Amino acid sequence: IALWLTAPRTALHDARPTTPPGNGMQGKIALEEHFAIPATLGDSKVFGAQVWDTLGPRLLDIQDMRLKEMDRHGVEMMILSLNAPAVQAIHDVKRAVDVARQANDVLAEEVRKRPARFAAFAALPMQDPDAAVAELTRCVKELGFVGALVNGFSQAGTPDSVLYYDLPQYRPFWRAVEALGVPFYLHPRNPLPSWSRAYEGHNWMLGPNWAFAAETAVHALRLIGSGLFDECPNLQIVLGHLGEGIPVQLWRIDGRNGWMKAPHKYAAKHGVGHYFRKHFHLTTSGNFSTPALVNAIAEMGADRVMFSIDWPFEAIDEGAEWLDKAAISDSDRVRIGRDNAIKL
Repeated sequence: IALWLTAPRTALHDARPTTPPGNGMQGKIALEEHFAIPATLGDSKVFGAQVWDTLGPRLLDIQDMRLKEMDRHGVEMMILSLNAPAVQAIHDVKRAVDVARQANDVLAEEVRKRPARFAAFAALPMQDPDAAVAELTRCVKELGFVGALVNGFSQAGTPDSVLYYDLPQYRPFWRAVEALGVPFYLHPRNPLPSWSRAYEGHNWMLGPNWAFAAETAVHALRLIGSGLFDECPNLQIVLGHLGEGIPVQLWRIDGRNGWMKAPHKYAAKHGVGHYFRKHFHLTTSGNFSTPALVNAIAEMGADRVMFSIDWPFEAIDEGAEWLDKAAISDSDRVRIGRDNAIKL
């Protein structure tokens, strides 16, 4: 993104969006904006079956409706990523590798059409850590991607397998991410049916209503507790939806039985809040709540919160107009809406 911002411009319409209505903030950068390829498109139908005639085409579109909506609402750039769970749910490891590469090649071609408006997060076959390293390296060094977005745990070998990335076999992968100097976006997915007894009879809590946040928060806390960030002191992780509920729980997590001086029982050297504030960034994707935003700023600082929409599962106009009017300072609005993404 930083290279793009300093690059010379030859096509004005590719460099700047049109002025949005209502004098809203221009130049927004949105980090969690999804697309699909035919091989993964069906994975998203469960999250919008009632509007699939609209949602499906929006996932496949990049250069038409999406771009027009961006122009209307002051979104200068979207960082695009594959829909969920996609690659992570393909337990045939070879096919997962192939689909990730196919999706990344499609995305690279779309970004090349308008590099002033789109950038890319890589899809990765985390079922095979070595293959994930190779694909991320290719995407960053050859295709110009700015990081990776992975849809939670991966299944490998059997449909009921669950691989979280705090496991020892992923340490070389994390060292490679750190060496490449790019962020890793940990995106939600639902728990497997065999792991979902708490939701029996209450399927309404699955997906973005609750299970997405709960599943992703546990995964993020596993990464912290494993000691990963002691080994990789420069690694940076992004969480959507204003932190998947973790910011409001930080005091309680670290303060548990503090009056009894209870030691923590995990491998990491410090408290959870230490790592969360140092190694995690939050986006506003799909959580356009000003109180939640203010809490995130209070816990993390405005420099670690970034604008996102979650298109096409959320509306560009709703997310953009909310940020334009949110009761925060204008300097924080610019940091959150644009500057923090450039720095990261």
